[in-house]
Order: sequence, then structure tokens, then C-alpha cells
Amino acid sequence: MSEPVRAVLAIGGNLGKRRKTIRSGLKALAETKGISKVVCSPLVESSAWTEEGIDVSKPNYMNGVVAILTTLKPKDLLTEIRRIETEHGRIRLERWGSRTLDIDIITYGDVLKATKELTIPHPRAFERSFVLVPWSLLEPDAILPGYGSVAELAEPLKDQVWLVE
Repeated sequence: MSEPVRAVLAIGGNLGKRRKTIRSGLKALAETKGISKVVCSPLVESSAWTEEGIDVSKPNYMNGVVAILTTLKPKDLLTEIRRIETEHGRIRLERWGSRTLDIDIITYGDVLKATKELTIPHPRAFERSFVLVPWSLLEPDAILPGYGSVAELAEPLKDQVWLVE
């Protein structure tokens, strides 16, 4: 693929020095061959989510949304993201578990894809305040394919997150 594709990623974590880890993850993205123009939203903080819902006994998450240009195909982008997560101490023991760094592909151009390993757009992005609110701050006119205006989707969820100073 030679023409860059615009992708939107979610980035965050709830273990360790969250802001420092996110910054380092952003730097690693920018240094990855095939990724350019890495732009991050303001960061937000939220309670931890588990499969059962919000769990206030776990450390809060810090999250942001990142717009990138990439010449990597979706599966190759996912491979690079997983490499960066691992380099930042991510251990995949349980689904929805606490983590040092989590990076998800939210959108990849206008691609609609559903495989066992990767679904684009991200299947739960439309309901996640920690994705929608920072994304709406970064790109007020953004559209989540299949769901509509990111700002409109974010509006009723704004009280679930708070801006990080």
C-alpha cells in the first residue's frame, strides 16, 4: 500500500505511570515504519471497566484518541500495535484486565472488516465514553462509520470521564 490511510486509534492504560507510558507509546507509534502524522487528543480519566461493568476497586484509566496516517495494512498495523503494547509491559492474561498500555484500532479509512482477530470499526467504540469524548475533542466533526457523529454519540457520556490537566 503506497497511499497513506487515515486511522484513528484509542490509547490508554491504568497501571504504572499512565501519562508517561502513553507518551512513550505515542513516540513508539511515530517511530514505527509506515506510520506518520501522529496526533493525540486531550487525555481523559475514567473508572475501570470490566465485563461486569464499572469496577471502582481497580485503578482509573487514562485514555486518549490518536489520529495517524499509515501505509500499513490493518493486520500489519495491529501487529505493530501489539509489539508496542508488549514493549510497554502489556501482559494479556485476561480480557478486560488492567494493563500498562492498550492501543486499539477504532477506524481505518472507510474500511469495514470483521475477522476473528480484528473488527473495524471497533465494535464497542460507539458506547465508550473514553473513546468518544477525547475523539470529539480532537475532531469535532468526526464520524464513526455505522453510528454517526462522534460528538453526538459523546454528548450523553461526557459525565463518565474527566479531562486530565
